[in-house]
Amino acid sequence: MSTDALTKLLSEKDWLMADGATGTTLFNMGLTSGDAPEMWNVDHPDRIRALYQGPVDAGSDIFLTNTFGGNASRLKLHDAQNRVGELNRIAAELGREVADASGRTVVVAGSMGPTGEIMEPMGPLSFDGAVEMFHEQADALKAGGADVLWVETISSDDEFKAAARAAELADMPWCGTMSFDTAGRTMMGFTSADLAKLVETLPNPPIAFGANCGVGASDLLRTVLGFQAAGSTLPRIAKGNAGIPKYVHGHIHYDGTPELMADYAVLARDCGATIIGGCCGTTTEHLVQMRKALETRPRGETPTLDAISEALGGFSSASDGTDDKGPAPRERKGRRRRS
Repeated sequence: MSTDALTKLLSEKDWLMADGATGTTLFNMGLTSGDAPEMWNVDHPDRIRALYQGPVDAGSDIFLTNTFGGNASRLKLHDAQNRVGELNRIAAELGREVADASGRTVVVAGSMGPTGEIMEPMGPLSFDGAVEMFHEQADALKAGGADVLWVETISSDDEFKAAARAAELADMPWCGTMSFDTAGRTMMGFTSADLAKLVETLPNPPIAFGANCGVGASDLLRTVLGFQAAGSTLPRIAKGNAGIPKYVHGHIHYDGTPELMADYAVLARDCGATIIGGCCGTTTEHLVQMRKALETRPRGETPTLDAISEALGGFSSASDGTDDKGPAPRERKGRRRRS
């Protein structure tokens, strides 16, 4: 069996740089709030090529396809649930085109975000239903030429497991990240230690796992330190937001400067992350400075929490949830909602 492009790159380099924010970039190109970004894969292919070209030009080794909400459940909100195959395949094809023209190895990662539904027993979505939804998307991304599936912003362990099973059915390598945005835990109460333990026990483990989005760069790095403390041997991913979102003149603005994100990138590497990128608010300008910092600044000791907050700003909560001081995981009780 041939080695996939991401595993090969990881074996050759100490660290890899991922891309920045898909949504922020598309809004800057004119996407309107409430519209499905995935429609642009067909309606505005040149803009999607430009979305991918930005990180490639900035030196990213990996970029994500414009398919975050490309599953049937999310596309149903736009009456496009029958277009999963088309929209995902074309997104990956455009990515393949840009990556292949770069003159170097650039990994096309097929983005798969959450279904947007609550899983049983609290909600209507069955495990098999989630697997089927992810599998449909995974097959289409594979058909379009994606190198790897990139499951991101997940908050439930069951949904993470369903995506892992879908990757297995599609015979695709995958990576997976959760969003730890509630006092160091995911919305469903999962901690960094829980995820580090989960990936080691999956029948089809990811190539790499980690955290994306969340609150701010400081919180995200505290989570990455949590992965390291839990002792998982798999490569770790850090994809933090460019600072904290602020509402300015009717728009969401992220206050993280390119200089701050350069500091974040180096700290992420020193916290044990191997794949380093940005999430919301991270533009090409941020990526250029992140790449430069990673290439020119020497590797340092594992930073303390004080060093992280001093460089990137304070934490949003006193605990990362692993010490049982955070909010308790939600109880899985209550009557099933009718689908």
